[in-house]
Amino acid sequence: MAIGATVHTFTVQLADVDRAVYDELTLRVARHPSETDAFMLTRVLAYCLEYEEGIAFSEGLSATDEPAVYVRDLTGALTAWVEVGAPDAARLHAGSLAADRVAVYTQRDPAKVAAPWAGKKIHRGEEIPLYSFDPGFIDSAIAPLERRNTMTVSVIERRLYLELNGATFESDIHEQRAA
Repeated sequence: MAIGATVHTFTVQLADVDRAVYDELTLRVARHPSETDAFMLTRVLAYCLEYEEGIAFSEGLSATDEPAVYVRDLTGALTAWVEVGAPDAARLHAGSLAADRVAVYTQRDPAKVAAPWAGKKIHRGEEIPLYSFDPGFIDSAIAPLERRNTMTVSVIERRLYLELNGATFESDIHEQRAA
């Protein structure tokens, strides 16, 4: 018998000063059995850092033709394609053809994530940001994860301040281009 997804709840106070986005969110995140805590937390942070009207999580790892996070406008048109982890060049190419904006958030070494993209065809690859965090940030931040989580996410001058279940962490948000 296959093991089903585990649902995690995040009550988030979001204060992204850089983008003037302030909101309180309640996120129910289904964690696939093969998904690591680090990937799930990066997915939640990507959602918060990209938060705008129309944002949603995809069906998860089983949705092979969708990104981890996406944004649709009021007409249902896909406006943003947000990948998490280490997507291949073909996914970035498809996402860039499907949406106006593509971004990647990774919990891994960004140089190792971007290396396989070199020389590959990625539509508007030079416009795709690859965001990462300080080494060890995500690994440290997963320690207090529970099924029900209280989280504060603050961004000031591309510095991320995270409080997760009473533990505090901080990291710069690093950016490089896919191509």
